[in-house]
Amino acid sequence: MEEISPLHPTLTNQCMRNTRMLTLKQSAKFFFQMLFWVPVIGFSLLLIYNTLPYFSFSKEFDFIVERSFLFQSNFYNACFYIHIAAGALCIGAALIQFSRYILKKSKAIHRISGKIYVAVVLFLGAPTGLYMSFFAKGSIWERSLFMFMAGWWFVTTLYGLTTIHKRNIVAHKVWMIRSYAMAMTAVTFRVYHIIFYLLDWGHLENYELSLWISVIGNMLFAEWVIYRQSRNYLKSFTT
Repeated sequence: MEEISPLHPTLTNQCMRNTRMLTLKQSAKFFFQMLFWVPVIGFSLLLIYNTLPYFSFSKEFDFIVERSFLFQSNFYNACFYIHIAAGALCIGAALIQFSRYILKKSKAIHRISGKIYVAVVLFLGAPTGLYMSFFAKGSIWERSLFMFMAGWWFVTTLYGLTTIHKRNIVAHKVWMIRSYAMAMTAVTFRVYHIIFYLLDWGHLENYELSLWISVIGNMLFAEWVIYRQSRNYLKSFTT
């Protein structure tokens, strides 16, 4: 029987096919990652950019005009500007947190942006969001949803902080994914709102539907991501 040498054509062809398959899988994985992250980064930066004009402190924005009676309160006024600033900071910091490139190149940047994110959520974003939820537009159900969002954002971020202090990196990632999903409702809400606006939905119906789909959709997507990552993590121990 002929012995197959390392340079045997059959073995060489098999190696080439395996290499092509691996390259194809890597390319497909990169494509789908870009298909997700490019819109996320783009819409996040757009939200941050659209937040900046509010700090001209003009009272002519539609949101402020609709709630002019609320903005007569100095406390509500302060909460509003703190909340939108906190939201922009959180979204910017979260983009850094989930960058594998930055995590590999500089763990110091990851830690600093993480501390900024956690501090802003726990002391600024979630508390002001909870207060403002009592005056949110819509029915009692929409107000309740805003209260839930503020509370869940606070809880998931707090668990993300406590788990990393316990050196439980896996649990830390899980809770921070949930926290980030809640922070991103500010982005996904606007995407859905634009889509339903183009479909000629009424303003209030558009607002309510966009809000509910954004919150529930983000939470479900976060759990799907956690499930996928957990499955891959377990596979690494069995292969």
